[in-house]
Amino acid sequence: MLYGQVIGRAHATVKHPSMQGWPLILVQPFGPNGSPDGDPQLCADPLGTGAGQLVVINSDGKFARETIGHDKSPVRFIICGIIDPATLKKT
Repeated sequence: MLYGQVIGRAHATVKHPSMQGWPLILVQPFGPNGSPDGDPQLCADPLGTGAGQLVVINSDGKFARETIGHDKSPVRFIICGIIDPATLKKT
């Protein structure tokens, strides 16, 4: 699992049939020190997140496919939690 910030939405004119109706969200992962870590990831969003929100993303493709409900779906990343900024430790 990774945590990151929602930085945008993606719109696809053509999707795999299993992805119809699933919003696609662009998330910038963060490292342990809170700085950006790697490239943004395209995630399926079952939670209805918005720009700027902090989220937990899961990179386990099997979990993502089970959530989508299709064992042949090409999805790998899925948002599995929204972080309340008030709960983050200030250091």
